Amino acid sequence: MECVFGLVGDGFVIVASDTSAVNSILVHKTNEDKIMKLDSHKFVAASGESGDRVQFTEYIQKNVALYQFRNGIPLTTAAAANFTRGELATALRKNPYMVNILLAGHDKETGPSLYYIDYIATLHKVDKGAFGYGSFFCLSLMDRHYHSGMSVEEAIELVDKCIKEIQSRLVVAPPNFVIKIVDGDGAREYAWRESVKDTPTAQPEALGV
Repeated sequence: MECVFGLVGDGFVIVASDTSAVNSILVHKTNEDKIMKLDSHKFVAASGESGDRVQFTEYIQKNVALYQFRNGIPLTTAAAANFTRGELATALRKNPYMVNILLAGHDKETGPSLYYIDYIATLHKVDKGAFGYGSFFCLSLMDRHYHSGMSVEEAIELVDKCIKEIQSRLVVAPPNFVIKIVDGDGAREYAWRESVKDTPTAQPEALGV
């Protein structure tokens, strides 16, 4: 029951994701961060099969870093999105990745931007987007409440509404979410919304072993 969603505000992009690592009917952990930092001003939020998600997002992250290392300048958000789309399209005809992505970034020239990339390599620049079962509720709420030029406070209020709706409406709802923001000051974690905390694994000495 994964859910990733994001929206563009006035000079920033906010992205939120559930933090559950799930396989079949089992929840392995509830603090899995599915929003990866590509560079100082870009995030990629991904949903899909755990192995594909981790492998593909790390592959994109390392290639974005390699480009900057070789050329001395970072990729723009649009260039990073098109590179990601190209890699998904290439893999689609060989060994496809079951990964859906929201790529968020902020550029000095063009400001904030959000790109929607699905597992069959469809790419769109959007003001708001969502993946997963929670998208049924997020997209309807964002259609109703989203407007261009939202402040950070308004955007966070809308994100919290989406999280509350997901947790109250989905049969198997993810308990925890992480919220991240990217603006002119860089990409960073904003907050966690936790209703369940993972219990730390007891060490052998604590058990008297």
